[in-house]
Amino acid sequence: MNGTQWIIFILVVQVIHFLGTWKLYVKAGRKAWEAAIPIYNGFVLMKIINRPWWWVLLLFIPIINLLMFPVVWVETIRSFGKTKLLDTWLVILTLGFYIYYVNYAEDVKYIEDRDLKPRTGLGEWVSSIVFAIVAATFVHTYFIQPYVIPTGSLERTLRIGDFLFVSKFHYGARIPMTTLALPMVHDTIPGLKKRSYVADVDPATYKTSWKNKLQLPYMRLPGFNTIKKNDIVVFSLPSDTLYQFFKAEKAVKKPIDKKSNYVKRCVGTPGDSLAVIDGFVHINGKKFQLSDRAKVMYDYTIYSQKGVSSRLLAEVDASDYLRKYITPSLNQNQYDALSGFALGANQTPDGKIELITREKGIPTAVIRQLRLSLTEEKPRSRIANLTDEMVTTLQNNQDIDSVVRTNEGKGVYAGAYPQKPNFYPWNNDNFGPIYIPKAGATVKIDHKTIPLYKKIIRDYEYNDVKVTGQKVLINGKEATSYTFKQDYYWMMGDNRDHSEDSRTWGHVPANHIVGKPVFLWLSFDNFNDGLLKWRPRWDRIFTTVGGSGQPVSYLKYFLIVLAGWFVFDFFRKRRKKNS
Repeated sequence: MNGTQWIIFILVVQVIHFLGTWKLYVKAGRKAWEAAIPIYNGFVLMKIINRPWWWVLLLFIPIINLLMFPVVWVETIRSFGKTKLLDTWLVILTLGFYIYYVNYAEDVKYIEDRDLKPRTGLGEWVSSIVFAIVAATFVHTYFIQPYVIPTGSLERTLRIGDFLFVSKFHYGARIPMTTLALPMVHDTIPGLKKRSYVADVDPATYKTSWKNKLQLPYMRLPGFNTIKKNDIVVFSLPSDTLYQFFKAEKAVKKPIDKKSNYVKRCVGTPGDSLAVIDGFVHINGKKFQLSDRAKVMYDYTIYSQKGVSSRLLAEVDASDYLRKYITPSLNQNQYDALSGFALGANQTPDGKIELITREKGIPTAVIRQLRLSLTEEKPRSRIANLTDEMVTTLQNNQDIDSVVRTNEGKGVYAGAYPQKPNFYPWNNDNFGPIYIPKAGATVKIDHKTIPLYKKIIRDYEYNDVKVTGQKVLINGKEATSYTFKQDYYWMMGDNRDHSEDSRTWGHVPANHIVGKPVFLWLSFDNFNDGLLKWRPRWDRIFTTVGGSGQPVSYLKYFLIVLAGWFVFDFFRKRRKKNS
């Protein structure tokens, strides 16, 4: 919906409101024409239903207004004596049109000094819940959103099981674009596994369907920060193919604000030229300097003539390595019981069984319960995911011969963006150079360079793009250049060899930016192993995400303030009781 269509929609709503309420305005001592003046009629209505003027503002805030309209409908009919439960349900289920019946068919009287206090305990409880939801939705949508890290793309900077507060106001809150959606949920209704919104996009044409006609254009409130290199940013995944998180489906196109949220580090900003050389990011020809809080991880091969033990890797807290167990025999019941731990099983030439597991291995309790005879292999070389500190620790260990970082060589294609190996044989370790577009900048395009920008021109700036031979056609006309309409960013995970990021799906448009993680309020180890196995990471709880140096936990200060409040509240109530 463009600006003109939105204005027409607002005017239609105003006409509907006038036709359904003008008699009620008159019965309340107002003039009939006051029901017809946009915005002004809202302030008059608030006086009629004896509610504060600022409720009018809530009626114009996307998503919040979906909650406030039913409240105003109910308050309106109650101001004219329709207080029964049936009346309440009728006005809600008819989407407010029950007011037409009251306006034209009922001889109602205006109750000027209506008691606003709910008559029953249940009514008071419902009223409190409604306004708590309104307040929470307002904060969640425009100020602070809770977020949990579900994957390891930023390990060990941000860890799986970190619970974050994401600021919407740092970069300016993005106004919800999907107007028909449930509050307080993203793209899926919890438990039902159904969409939480009414909208769709045709995957063949990239155009909105009839359901999407009420989409608002992209708008963003003013922020007090701009995205800088090294910022950790939450954004809507540009290449989203998920109806539900972790459940991929083909040809899924969702509205921008309903795409899955991802969190990565910004390493390239509009106007930059970016390249990855031997695993290290370079911006405009210079090696990019990461924040001192960044805990970048790469895959390394560890060599030792004595064998590289899993115990040694566990001591340095390495990850993403495999373990191999050898057993003389294994029956079907034992194999079935191990299926939750083993990635697979093979038979060795001498008839034994080898089991492959991830780094957590097979728990000792399980081995004893199944009465297994297992020997863990200690190979002379193993691949593991390590930070610089882990590498240094291993190199200083006398039992380790060498630690060598793995590297996909230059010119070896490994599925990297733009997925055109003939022109761009790139991979995660050797990528680019690639230009990161800036709004208003113009680039030359031809059949060789169009793969770099086709996704932007077609999917994010909504043009038809075709390549015929060596000609590039944009909206049916031959084009040799293109001017970008918005800024773009390059996002990468600190867990460089285990992150699906811009190297896989390309640029992140400015209209996909959600917010900035600012505070880590909870953190649990074993997050994906079930609630009973969660273990608090006390050193990470109540720490800031940004800044430099070692993160400082503010948990003890919070507990001191909380205890102080309980003591103050106890003596306050005691003094009030005795007075």
